[in-house]
Amino acid sequence: MRYFPLFIDTQTLPVLVVGAGEVAARKIELLLKTQAQITVVAPEVCDTVRQFAEHQRINLIHADFAENMLDGKKLVFVATNNQALNQQIHQHATARGIMANVVDNPPLCHFITPSIIDRSPLVIAMSSSGVAPVLLRYMRQKLEGLLPQNLSLLAKFSERFREQVKGALKTVTERRYFWEDVLEGDIAEQIVQGNEQKAESMFLERLAQGQPSQGEVYLVGAGPGDPDLLTFRALRLMQKADVVLYDRLVSPQILELVRRDAEKIYVGKAKNLHTLPQEDINHLLVRLAKEGNRVVRLKGGDPFIFGRGGEELETLIEEGIQFQVVPGITAASGAASYAGIPLTHRDHAQSVVFATGHLQDNTINLDWPALVQKNQTIVFYMGLTGLPVICQQLIAHGMSPQQPIAIVTSATLAKQKVVCATLEDIQEKAAAANVQPPSLIIVGSVVTLHEKLNWFDGATAASAVITNNAPV
Repeated sequence: MRYFPLFIDTQTLPVLVVGAGEVAARKIELLLKTQAQITVVAPEVCDTVRQFAEHQRINLIHADFAENMLDGKKLVFVATNNQALNQQIHQHATARGIMANVVDNPPLCHFITPSIIDRSPLVIAMSSSGVAPVLLRYMRQKLEGLLPQNLSLLAKFSERFREQVKGALKTVTERRYFWEDVLEGDIAEQIVQGNEQKAESMFLERLAQGQPSQGEVYLVGAGPGDPDLLTFRALRLMQKADVVLYDRLVSPQILELVRRDAEKIYVGKAKNLHTLPQEDINHLLVRLAKEGNRVVRLKGGDPFIFGRGGEELETLIEEGIQFQVVPGITAASGAASYAGIPLTHRDHAQSVVFATGHLQDNTINLDWPALVQKNQTIVFYMGLTGLPVICQQLIAHGMSPQQPIAIVTSATLAKQKVVCATLEDIQEKAAAANVQPPSLIIVGSVVTLHEKLNWFDGATAASAVITNNAPV
């Protein structure tokens, strides 16, 4: 991040604008929305700027720029068509420690003016660091349509009762919880609709109730990795969390969407390495909630499909902890979709089975005869280490050695890799492709559709698809 965003207090802020053409007029119009003291200097003045001066909204000086005009100024906007003069003013301002902005010349800008969505006192500022103005304008149009004009009423209502809430609720956490409930519920709806008297009555009644002393746990499925696959509800709760417990399969991109000041605790498990035993995770959730925190238990995929979510909820219920469950796109669905392998298909599979391929004492305890069924797709979670056992048992229980099988690694991410083979030669091809966890195994004739239906290349061609021992 080259440009650090900040908001400057413009009360009595002395600002100089050099230039008075239409380009300068647009900057002046923006500055007039503030409380800054605006001085404009130029030998020639356009009609728009002249009207500002006639209405005494700016101090206009009909003259050429002189260095002493910088005296006492804190910000300078330069908008002339004289490049040599612009450079000179930038040098003078720099020497005096004054922040300068030369319009449409980023190298001569100590700061840049953002694109602004004004719902005062709520103001949203966006920037493309000066490199993509059209994209910035597009994003502003999108946000303008999403944010109601009367959103300012919510901000003014919050300002009006801020001190009263601070007096009634002693901790920052209590106040934050209270305001989140207000802004997400019926009170906010009444304010936006203009029913301020009714909203005030509801607000004061809610404030008198206080805040519950115990927190809550949100069991959230983070999906297979791509942050675009998160549900809206998952994202909303991630933004509310005080503490986030996350596992190894939660991608860094998804963690970036967690509230910035939330405490993040890694409780992931890798092969033969458990950061925390499951029982300790259960008790940690309870302790954090009893301390009054909103706790997000963030799990890769779906929490109820090989995610031990049920075990964690049983502990929460025993301890009387409130909870919510947010399902996520399970790894099987995400990996199959991004690999172009439909889990069911009228010509190939009329059923699909999810199984764990976790290896214990060199065995995998599954009902193998039930898995080896005609027109059925099998998806193995956590099966990479047990791949030799899986292939051996499937063949031993009647499945053809030529049965198609696929391994999908880092599913839905730019580094996704798909290895397609048969039960007979998958181990050799997986080794050649240096397949690493996290991986998902798909067995069934639906795998033959991969080459035809595959659409995902990681958007950067980072995905390496290996079929018949050769990259495709």
